[in-house]
Amino acid sequence: MVSTEYGRRIAARFATFDQDGNGYIDREDFSGAAKALLAEFATAARSDKGQALYAGAEAFWQGMAGIADRDGDQRITRDEFVNGAVKRLRDNPDRFAEIARPFLHAALAVADTDGDGAATVEDTARVLRILGVDEAVAGPIAAALDTDGDGKVGEAEIVPAFARYFTVPE
Repeated sequence: MVSTEYGRRIAARFATFDQDGNGYIDREDFSGAAKALLAEFATAARSDKGQALYAGAEAFWQGMAGIADRDGDQRITRDEFVNGAVKRLRDNPDRFAEIARPFLHAALAVADTDGDGAATVEDTARVLRILGVDEAVAGPIAAALDTDGDGKVGEAEIVPAFARYFTVPE
């Protein structure tokens, strides 16, 4: 059983995935996030980066559905997310990181406007806003992700932070 406070925090994080606000997470939430990111960074869906982002979104959806969609209806309810996915992922945060990695890798590539393998803190904040993070906190969160202080956020910084956000109670 998930503790009450932890459950509340995780339930709030459910909204990050429920991009369209319809009360459940489904494939369209992941493809919608990819489409919004491509639009934000003026990247064509048919480009290599666009195709990688859609493939990463699909892989992320498949991983989440495999863990959380207990009734097989191709959507994850808040209850399935809180009591199913989070419990399994909390027990193995590295599993969550691996499920998210293809999408996060591709999202960083879209936001990497100079091709150096990382996104600026400002562009990372743009990604976070598109993914549903409140504008007031997206900048500070992006800055905190820049753990080495180089003004950039790379995969090695964002993947573990993303996994911790969804699997660690604090």
